[in-house]
Amino acid sequence: MEPGGAEPPGTAYKVFTFKDKKSPASLSVSIPEVVDPHYGMYVWPCAVVLAQYLWTHREELGGKAVLELGAGVSLPGVVAAKCRARVILSDGATAPLCLENCRRSCEANGLLGDVDVVSLTWGEVSPELLLLPQLDVILGSDVFYEPGDFEDVLLTAAVLLRRNPGAQFWTTYQERSADWSIEALLHRWKLKCVDVPLEAFDADEAALAGSTLPGNHSIVMMIVTLETGDVVP
Repeated sequence: MEPGGAEPPGTAYKVFTFKDKKSPASLSVSIPEVVDPHYGMYVWPCAVVLAQYLWTHREELGGKAVLELGAGVSLPGVVAAKCRARVILSDGATAPLCLENCRRSCEANGLLGDVDVVSLTWGEVSPELLLLPQLDVILGSDVFYEPGDFEDVLLTAAVLLRRNPGAQFWTTYQERSADWSIEALLHRWKLKCVDVPLEAFDADEAALAGSTLPGNHSIVMMIVTLETGDVVP
């Protein structure tokens, strides 16, 4: 989408204001949502929780290279960019509307030209993936949504972490079924994770960032690294 391009019908902008109980600082961002059957066009509870984590760790993000997988409306990536990270937003090559919305989110927050948008399809070691610059942090908000995608997501994460051994994968997911687990897949790809308690970053509330999300949904925040990597939440 070119700057100032026509918006799809049904586009609505939602403002999120992130705060930190340890500081008077706050951050407001505007995120476009589109009435569309594709679930990547909405802000989901996991995105607000992950963005809150980024805001409370903003001092660590300055100058860091950050990639968001399955960005969709890009709330976490936009917050990271506002925290002075060098951000790349990505979504699947078969989701052009989501890629357009990534650009639209950048435009709404004055980030056009500062944030790159690329197509990356989970489970594919594509030229686009191999041409990515060195990364410090990989983000994934609710990427563990469809069980059929779990291994593709972790394959992509594993490739990126092996190419960037000091990097971490910061991800949030919503517990939708007690039968769904990524533990065996983490072991298969020689990855490990630690859970980060939501209360550690002021996300243990039904309403965050001036929104009614995450509501009563059960959200988990975790940091994934190579099995040999050290994890510091």
